Amino acid sequence: MKCSYSALMTDFYELTMMQGFLEKDPDRQAVFDMFYRRQPFGGGYAVFAGLDPLLAALENFSFSDSDIDYIRSLNYFSDSFIGYLKDFRFRGEIHSVKEGTVVFPNEPLMRVKGTLLETQIIEPLLLNFINFQTLIATKSARVCSVAGDAAVMEFGLRRAQGTDGALSAARASFIGGVNATSNVLAGKEYGIPVKGTMAHSWVMSFESELAAFEAFAAMYPDDCILLADTYDTLASGVPNALKVFAGLKAAGHKNYGIRLDSGDLSFLSREARRIFDSEGFTDARIVASNDLDEWIIEQLSREGASIDAYGVGTRLVTADKDPSLTGVYKLAAKEDDGGFVSAMKITNNPEKMSNPGIKNVYRFYGEDGMMLSDLILLEESMDEVDELIAEKKPIRLNHPSIEYSFKTLENYAEARLLLGKVMENGRRTEPGADLKSIQAHAKAELSALHGTYKRFLNPHIYKVSLSNNLKKLKMSIIKEHMG
Repeated sequence: MKCSYSALMTDFYELTMMQGFLEKDPDRQAVFDMFYRRQPFGGGYAVFAGLDPLLAALENFSFSDSDIDYIRSLNYFSDSFIGYLKDFRFRGEIHSVKEGTVVFPNEPLMRVKGTLLETQIIEPLLLNFINFQTLIATKSARVCSVAGDAAVMEFGLRRAQGTDGALSAARASFIGGVNATSNVLAGKEYGIPVKGTMAHSWVMSFESELAAFEAFAAMYPDDCILLADTYDTLASGVPNALKVFAGLKAAGHKNYGIRLDSGDLSFLSREARRIFDSEGFTDARIVASNDLDEWIIEQLSREGASIDAYGVGTRLVTADKDPSLTGVYKLAAKEDDGGFVSAMKITNNPEKMSNPGIKNVYRFYGEDGMMLSDLILLEESMDEVDELIAEKKPIRLNHPSIEYSFKTLENYAEARLLLGKVMENGRRTEPGADLKSIQAHAKAELSALHGTYKRFLNPHIYKVSLSNNLKKLKMSIIKEHMG
């Protein structure tokens, strides 16, 4: 899908700062980090998403003639600045975590390098893409994690936050693990399988429920899921569905079943399953919907509900119970006398302090292939850490904010760098990834994360630590500015 966004998709103060940078030092370079501060939904992980459409948007990020006319009409900017904007495009360099990767708070997920002007103006767009899609991909992963062998379909279009939100949510939900979407445009744009059954209005528009079911089965005999709760699920819907299934089965059709959209889904699904099995329709499928989320699906599973597929809508695409990811974009280094000096946000709230310098992240794995810990390190000290890793020597993991606290990592099998170059001179370094391959990567990532980090209540906290040099740099800057 081609993403073309006006460069007006930014905050007003980004433009005012840009004008200042242009007048003061237009070529000054800077490095920004994108990271998030807190796990969404009280969970133990997030699934990084939104990268590919962001890069596509940045490749086409410019000011049109009408954009320029609008900026001029504000009577706030100089002619020289407006002239600069006419030929503006993003020409920076970006290193990023691979889309679909499991990520954790306070580690850099993206590193953006370029002039202060261009790295500053893309902040709102970058955060908009990454924050929302990472949030929804994470919610989707949580939902799919408790569905077991049941398929999960995203049904959120009508309750999504605008049409753009609906498309983004469908894409991110697929990365998180859903099998299909009801959003036909998302199916076209992203290649996501599309699924749907019928509405209650279909059943109500016929003279009887049975007539509605028969008409639907005649049109779609090889994909016949009947909405069984319009009148009375067990007294009417299931018996009428059985009559239709008998005709389909006799004609050699197999893919049939019912959808439950109200009532006690646990009880109704088990009763429907019992009736279908007793009548010889053991292959009849049962689909459930009705304001589902990960907590409800987990409860249904514990109660032994007989459900083959879930349609999850509102609470998935609106990220119910946690409306936003706490993603931020902070200056990490700035050019000074031809080189870069480290920069960091310093505040009385330690949790809001950023990590200085140009950095990367190593992820360590055990012999069983499971994730052990992440280490944020300065790129200038990577050779030192690489030598330790090559010889499988112990690695010191320093607490991000407590000066004296550290642990030693031993008996690791492998270490992988997380940030790789994805954009140079404002152009992607490789073609956009296929969405199914991103989903497969996310699935592999989640399988390498121990279950203690994935539980809903009191998940274990995954360790994200600082290297020796980074910890020393951070503490020296804090002491210099705070005494």
